[in-house]
Order: sequence, then structure tokens, then C-alpha cells
Amino acid sequence: MDSAAKEKIASVALTVAQPVLFINSAIDRLYSSDETWWLILKACGLTYVTVRIYDQLQPFDDPKNRLVKYVGKLMTRLPAAQKKIRSEMNAIGEALEKDFYEKVKEVEYSERKMPRVASSAEVVLRKIDDHVNLGKISWRTGRASGAVYFGNEELYSMQSQALLKTAIFNPLHPEIFPAVRKFEAEIVAWTCSLFNAPPESCGVISSGGTESIFIACLAYRNWAVEKGIQVPEMVVADSAHAAFEKAALVMRMRIRKVPCCPITFKVDVGAMTRAINKNTCMLVASAPSFPHGVIEPVETIAGLGLKYGIPVHVDACLGGFLLAFMNDAGYPIPPFDFRVPGVTSLSADTHKYGYAMKGTSVILFKEPKWRDSYLTSFAITDWPGGLYITTTLAGSRPGGLITACWAAINYVGYDGYVERTKKIISTTRHIQSKLEEIEGLQTLKPEVSVISMRSDEFCIYTFMDAMAKRGWNLNPLQFPQAIHLCVTLLQTEEGVADAFIADCKAVAAEMARTPGEVSGSGRMYGASQALPIRSIVGDSLKVYVDKYYSTRRFEN
Repeated sequence: MDSAAKEKIASVALTVAQPVLFINSAIDRLYSSDETWWLILKACGLTYVTVRIYDQLQPFDDPKNRLVKYVGKLMTRLPAAQKKIRSEMNAIGEALEKDFYEKVKEVEYSERKMPRVASSAEVVLRKIDDHVNLGKISWRTGRASGAVYFGNEELYSMQSQALLKTAIFNPLHPEIFPAVRKFEAEIVAWTCSLFNAPPESCGVISSGGTESIFIACLAYRNWAVEKGIQVPEMVVADSAHAAFEKAALVMRMRIRKVPCCPITFKVDVGAMTRAINKNTCMLVASAPSFPHGVIEPVETIAGLGLKYGIPVHVDACLGGFLLAFMNDAGYPIPPFDFRVPGVTSLSADTHKYGYAMKGTSVILFKEPKWRDSYLTSFAITDWPGGLYITTTLAGSRPGGLITACWAAINYVGYDGYVERTKKIISTTRHIQSKLEEIEGLQTLKPEVSVISMRSDEFCIYTFMDAMAKRGWNLNPLQFPQAIHLCVTLLQTEEGVADAFIADCKAVAAEMARTPGEVSGSGRMYGASQALPIRSIVGDSLKVYVDKYYSTRRFEN
């Protein structure tokens, strides 16, 4: 290299270095008089601020949401706001605590300390008998939306006996309790077949829909991390079950919620497509959704998954054990399960329309690689207690519930599920058609077993409260304001559906005469939706949990 070239390179290097040298010189002049300890303190402070800013810029949460939460937190720290919030929370807490107490006051709370003296089995069972009929909602006669999915006494008794026979069994120890392992393996095989999964498909039994959803999210989160994605993202409809948001928070995933059509309440597929990016690790389709009971366009969403190489989970926790039988029951629906190319997992609750006791759900995977993906988090190889792996978040699990689930499926049988599905769907459509005739009520035509209701004439939550006074327990919805009835076998019993329709008609007529009155749940839900700072609403939910565990007694 000749001298001219060297001089040119040196000139370019000096030009590039000038800003650095200027900054270095400026820093020297600025801190030349500072003590060493002061320089160290400033450096630590600058590092801390830099790290905090970096954390805020991470894509774990939506920037808009972070800004709203941050501003909301600042506003709630104002002394006047804190005083108002504290006063409101205390009032909410007092009302909740009294309400909880009123429902159990016939059998007073025990002392806070556990009983010192043992009681006989007869005494304990008598005390339980004193408790089981507490409450004003007669769920046994079909007055509750969802919650209880079968009322057949023989089925209940049979499952109770099955549970009793294996109540002490624990799937964590298949070498001691081989029967419960067999029961679980057969339930998974049966449900894989029911939802048209290929021979290599697999799955596990979880404690319920939330855990099934957690396991699906964990599988796809781990898959994404293996690919080098630092913050995996899921794309869901804003009507998707709250369990997805819980899973995202726990697993440090980002959840991208996309809007639903305001008319059909199905996900906007165009918005879902635009939400997909290089960090997307799963797409979700609800079949059906909890709020409005609509079946998402599974085939279209699964097509997106195939196009972009993204796993697709079908959340059929609520109605999977209806959808699987609707075609044979005479109510054709589009494919929603593993028949659809692109669907990689599906969750369905056996303890809902599978008619098993509470505490079981299935999470199924099309290929073992997805199950292996989440099991990576549950396989512990260097624990002094030995090699350890579990199939779910829990270690020990109640084998009795798995046995009861196995018993329920055997008792009902495929043909029995078809028959029960026919009764539920026909009852749902009968109720909805009659509600449509009631002035002031609007309903969404049900695709499965959920009838959502709203009104432009009166507060739908006050309507719900008035129905509660007549003994009906309905589910409140929000964004937009609505309520729903989830139809179960109990509402198919003779006279129940017609009694519900008659009470809806009478209450709507009453509401038409006093449309401006808003009370009870209307005030609470109306106020909560009007609050732009959702953290305050969240605080009120924490108050609910606090008072749920209260054993405070009130004087009459």
C-alpha cells in the first residue's frame, strides 16, 4: 500500500473519530472537578435509567397499553384520587363481604383456628349436609346459566362411586396405580379419535380448560424460543378466553388481540392477518367463543397458519363435546377440528358437555413434537430426588376424577352424546326464537348452546338483576353490554325453557315502563366499562378475591 493510500485511510479514520473525540473531551471537561465516588454514583444511576428504559421498550406488552397503564398509575397516585379510590374500594369490599355472609349465615363461620377436637364421620357429614343447600339459585331445576351441565342422578351417583373407588389413586405413581394410567390413556385415545386426529396424535388430561390452554401456549412458546424468538407472540380475537391472557402474562409472551366483527362477533380475519409478524408463535380459533357462542372461521385461520408456518390452536373447551356430535344430531357445522389442515392442537373440557365431574379437560396435539415441546419444561433431569417429569403443571393429580371421567364417557356413549346434543341445540334455538319476539330484547342467533342478549331500550344488567330476583343466574358480558344464557341439559327438562321465556317477557315489560332506572349489577358493570383506567377495575377484582376468603361475621 502506497503512502497516498495510507494518508487517505488515516484521514477517513480521523473524520469518523472526530465526534467520538469531541464527546470524550466534553465529558472530561464536564466531570473533571468531580470526586471519584461521585462519578461512580452517576455512572450507576445512568446505567439504572438506561436499563429501565430498555425494559419499557421491550415488546412483551403493547406500547399503547404500557402508556395507558403508566399514565393510569400516575393518576391513581394523586392524593385526592387515592382517597376516592380507597373509599370506593372499601364500600365495594363491605358490600361483597356482607353478600358472602348472607349466603352462609344459616351455618355460622367456625373459629379461625382449626378444630382441636376430632369429630366423628357422622358429625362431619351432617355438617356438610347443612351446607350443601345454601344459596338462592336453584341450579338443580335449571336456573343457572352453564355451571352445571348434567342433572342425571344416576350419572352423578355412578361417577361418585367411581371416584370413591379410586379417590386415593395418583397418576404420578403409575407403578402403584396402573388402572388410572390406563383410564387416562384410553380417554386421550377416545378423544383424539372423536376430534379426527391422525394415528400419531397424542394428548393429556388437565385439571380444566385454563390448564389445557396454558399447556398449548407453553408448547408453542418453547417452540418459538428454540427458533431464537425472544418474546413469542400469540394472536387471538379480543373475545378469546381470558386464560390466554393469563398464560401470556405467566409465560412472558405478548398477546396481540384483534377485534371481532360488531355484527357477527367473529374475529376479523383481516386484522388477524395484519397482526402476524416474525415473532408470532400461535394463532387461536375459538369453537365456540365463551361470550357469544360463535364458531370462529377455523378453516380460514388454519389457512393462515399453513401460509405463514404458524401453529393453530382450536379452543373448544366450552362446546367441543357438542360440536363433535352436531352433524350426527342433525345440525351440520363446518369442520373445526383436526380434519382442518393447519390445526395443530385442540382443547375440550370433559367436565362440561362431556358430562364428567368438575376437574378434567383434554389438550390434544396433532403430532408428538408439540407435546414434547412443552414437556421440555416439565422434565427435570438433575434433581437430587431423582429423574422427574409430569404431564401437566401439577405433580400429584386426583386419579378419582380421571376415573369418574372415564366412567361418564362409558355411561353416556357416542349415541348418548348425539341424543343429548340434539336436545340441547333444539332447546337453545327454541329459546332464542321466542326471545326474539320480546320487545326490547335483541339476541344473536346461536350457533351452539349460548344465547347472548342485549337491549337498546333498557339497561341489560338491570334486566339481569330482575331475572336474578326471579331465581335465574345469567352471565354478564361487556364491550358491548350484554348477558348470556348457556344452555345445558338442565334447561332441556320439561317446563324450564318456557318458564325462562315467560320470565324474560315479564321482566322486559317491567323494564319498558322504567327504562331509565339502573341499579345493582347495572351500576357496577356500567361504571367499570366507562373507566378508561382498567387498573382500577382490576383493583376491585382483587377486593373480590380478598372478601371471598373472609370469615367475618355480621350482626343482624
